[in-house]
Amino acid sequence: MRVLAFLDGTLADPDAAHIRVDDLGLLRGDGVFETILVVDGVPRELRAHLDRLARSAAMLDLPEPDLAAWERAALAVIENWRGGREIVLKLLYTRGADGDPAGRPTGFALGMEVDPKVLRARAEGVSAVTLERGFTPELAERAPWLLLGAKSVSYAVNMAALREANRRGADDVIFTAADGSVFEGPTSTVVLAKEGTLYTPPSSIGILPGTTQFALFRGAEKRGWSVKVEPLRVSDLLAGEGVFLASSVRMLTRVHTLDGRALPDSGAVHAELIAAYEAEYAS
Repeated sequence: MRVLAFLDGTLADPDAAHIRVDDLGLLRGDGVFETILVVDGVPRELRAHLDRLARSAAMLDLPEPDLAAWERAALAVIENWRGGREIVLKLLYTRGADGDPAGRPTGFALGMEVDPKVLRARAEGVSAVTLERGFTPELAERAPWLLLGAKSVSYAVNMAALREANRRGADDVIFTAADGSVFEGPTSTVVLAKEGTLYTPPSSIGILPGTTQFALFRGAEKRGWSVKVEPLRVSDLLAGEGVFLASSVRMLTRVHTLDGRALPDSGAVHAELIAAYEAEYAS
């Protein structure tokens, strides 16, 4: 089941051709995207995702997106969905066709089923390896043209890292800086639970601000957890009570093994945090 909607609110056949072969999103990865989880017809953190789409677009000097039009396209997908209770909602925005004199960007919303691999990761957790990104945390401020912290469609490095993890017998990756500090996962935010406090690295070091992580922290604080946004090192992860990867569709996935080392059983902590996260969306 898939549903495709454009920014003018029209629906289209997702199996038909719609994108020009010279679209710069395809040719050069010149575009941004968001992925939103929809449960029982309700998109989670839609405004936060739209705001992040706008921030990423600004970092790439794309035309300012009409967020009202994007919201209408997202809702058109949801209203026409006839599949399961969960939807993976993708918003994709590119610079458009190369050489288009009108400079018209490309934008659409696409709804898809949740991959069974995601459901298994939610239930069973994942093993992860640490891989170096090759730069230091302060590089994001020193070199904004590198687009660190933008959710661009240029995900080749992220996908290569996941393939490397698979070659090493692991499921996922936690990126580290040249100085050994923790960045993020290829498609997730790193969260550490330790002594009643949740930690995550600051987005100022060149990582994507996590919408799911923010919602988790909001819910966890209501249940008595302390939350901190501060630098982390791999040694902190190994000494904690639970390491988790937060992302829209996988929600909060526990890491049970890191670099071949079994981490403490975080099942109880995971259940508590999932309950705090889900409470944010209870009617």
